[in-house]
Amino acid sequence: MTTTPPEPQAIAEREICGLVNGLAQQIADHVRRRAVTLNLTAAQATALREMTGPMTMRELAERMGCEPSNATFVIDKLEKQNLVERRAHPTDRRARHLILTPEGHDLRGRLLGLLAQESPLAALSPEQQHSLQVLLEQAITHP
Repeated sequence: MTTTPPEPQAIAEREICGLVNGLAQQIADHVRRRAVTLNLTAAQATALREMTGPMTMRELAERMGCEPSNATFVIDKLEKQNLVERRAHPTDRRARHLILTPEGHDLRGRLLGLLAQESPLAALSPEQQHSLQVLLEQAITHP
């Protein structure tokens, strides 16, 4: 019995999936290594990286790519470290806004500096990084 070779599209898709997964793993490993130097877990570092301004737990969970209950666990730990606080949402009485404390802002700045060092994406120019971002966004949003 002979088998027919895989379609070129299937081969390309498999190779691209492997590359995307490999890059995601390298980035996750990089975040983990940098987080440890600041006495943070990778999840805490990811939360701090994603906190670009006041946001709800749901918004943070979406950015982190996790369930809100997981983000809540991470924020609870950051709140105990006086890095994040919960405040009343300005327009939604049911929601709370997550806000970085001054200590949280300082630590986030240090974290971003560390993440920029030897990043898995550092081999790409800013233009190449932008092109990669555009291509990935197109692939993700394609119906």
